[in-house]
Amino acid sequence: MTMNNNRRNFLKISAAAGVGYWASNMQAAETKSPNEKINFACIGVQGKGSSDSRDASRAGNIVGICDIDDNNLEKAGREFKGAKKYNDFRKMLDEMDKEIDAVTVSTPDHCHAVVAADAMKRGKHCFAQKPLTHSIWEARRLGEIAKENKVVTQMGNQGTSHAGLRRAVEVIQSGAIGDVKEVHVWTNRPIWPQGQGYDAAEPTPKTVHWDNFIGPAEMIEYRPNIHPFKWRGYWEFGTGALGDMACHTVNMPYMALKLRDPVSVEAVTSGHNGITYPKWSTITFDFPELDGRPALNLYWYDGGKMPDNALLDGVPRNGDGKVADSGCLVVGSKGRLYSSSDYGASFQLLPEDAYKDYEGPAESIPRSPGHFKEFAEGIKGGPEPMSNFPNYAGPLTETILLGNLSVWAGKKIEWDAKNMVAKNAPEVADIIHPKYREGYSL
Repeated sequence: MTMNNNRRNFLKISAAAGVGYWASNMQAAETKSPNEKINFACIGVQGKGSSDSRDASRAGNIVGICDIDDNNLEKAGREFKGAKKYNDFRKMLDEMDKEIDAVTVSTPDHCHAVVAADAMKRGKHCFAQKPLTHSIWEARRLGEIAKENKVVTQMGNQGTSHAGLRRAVEVIQSGAIGDVKEVHVWTNRPIWPQGQGYDAAEPTPKTVHWDNFIGPAEMIEYRPNIHPFKWRGYWEFGTGALGDMACHTVNMPYMALKLRDPVSVEAVTSGHNGITYPKWSTITFDFPELDGRPALNLYWYDGGKMPDNALLDGVPRNGDGKVADSGCLVVGSKGRLYSSSDYGASFQLLPEDAYKDYEGPAESIPRSPGHFKEFAEGIKGGPEPMSNFPNYAGPLTETILLGNLSVWAGKKIEWDAKNMVAKNAPEVADIIHPKYREGYSL
């Protein structure tokens, strides 16, 4: 069954496939005519923002662009001629309110929530990069704001739309590998410095609007090792290797197994100084039984750490005899499913001999027309994107960022998901629900 089915059937098919948690329970957003162009404002236009803004340009008109670096803004301005330019998203949303239908948010992690919340409260549909937010509370609050304002939303975990990922979900949910006991996910991140302090402060370049970069965070002096890319390794601005990649690499098992609301999480790390994330970490997430899915553990590895060799027996190797440096292994009572794709877009069943004649279940999950196309079609009255904030992206981000609570505290976290409370670690309250600098709020 493909995405060519009508909208009403899409929701019916999703529910029948046992994946009704994708479907939105919010009232229909105000939508545009299928033939009417969507007016986008793009906030953050280089790095991942460059591809996000190009996706938006293929789906509609770019009427406004915003970036804290004038060099980035000028480069994007040459591509999107006629778009109004801003350094402060608040000023852009104030001045262009009536011209904007939707926004893309491709800023550093610490600004995702304040930008997305401001836009959605004005009735703008919102596409935001992964991880959805910098903190757990922000992820849940953005889902609430999206519902309250009846807007279409999507997070930039593009693997969600891949047919290969959706096929892997169908295979796991069919019982092909039996009851899943554990999931192992490893990554080649970080590819930026972690486990160190700040470099010496330097004069801010004339093209960089540093106050706008800092946004809701506590003000510090400019450091060239933070802007434009290495901010990912800093607690104030990024979410480390886990936040950067797990919304991609954990996405497939999350969808297949409804990996929401773990009851505890425990990290072992190289240690950190409260400035940058550790050089490496291994994190164990403990999930209780849910809707008939047995209890299981998710194991995360970064900074060069890998699962035990015994678990990797039979996993395909590269030409050098090594297992891929990023991967996902879902271990069931009957077999294993392995993907070396960060997006979960391809997979193998193991042991290969046992599954050589396996054809798999009938297709049950609607296929996507493309990730950003899901967002644009949702704005025009089509099905809500699968990775929408309230029902998918927000809960996924909550699960992922919980790991960083244990990284920060250096101990096991006992988690009350309903109330967003670390029952045994009051010291992480400000990590769960951050305080903002004056001038910024949700």
